[in-house]
Amino acid sequence: MENLPSLKAVVSTQSTGIPEEDTQDFTITFYNPDKRGYLVKEGGKRKTWKKRYFVLTDNCLYYFVRESETEPKGIVPLENLMVTECKDRKFTFEIRSEEKFIKAAKTDSGGKMVSGNHENYRIQAANQEEMTSWMDAIRKSISKDPFYTQMQVRKKNAMSKQ
Repeated sequence: MENLPSLKAVVSTQSTGIPEEDTQDFTITFYNPDKRGYLVKEGGKRKTWKKRYFVLTDNCLYYFVRESETEPKGIVPLENLMVTECKDRKFTFEIRSEEKFIKAAKTDSGGKMVSGNHENYRIQAANQEEMTSWMDAIRKSISKDPFYTQMQVRKKNAMSKQ
């Protein structure tokens, strides 16, 4: 308790912006995730399957090459997406959008964040229980933007009038 006044003084004099060198430090983001663990993800361009460490938090699905990494390999904002079970591969589910591509980001070979290249994300769990658990957790994290929904309805109406 005796440190509170000095801590308050430090906090109140500090800038509230994120320092430039710490913009890629996601440690705080992943402190208390909704779900985390290893899954197998299908690639976007090359349809190879790779084991990745996933973290679900703050309406985003992050994936890493290894659990020990601090910067994600990819980020999938869970806005206006849907999750369905895939019937062609055991314990696999798909995250997709009604749009052609999912708005996401990934790290390129040079370490720079670039737009993702996925029409969908196909992810495989180790078993049925794990797959169901991940699907439920992702569904709970998906946010719906009412403006997006309204625009989709208008778009469909316009297409049907043609």
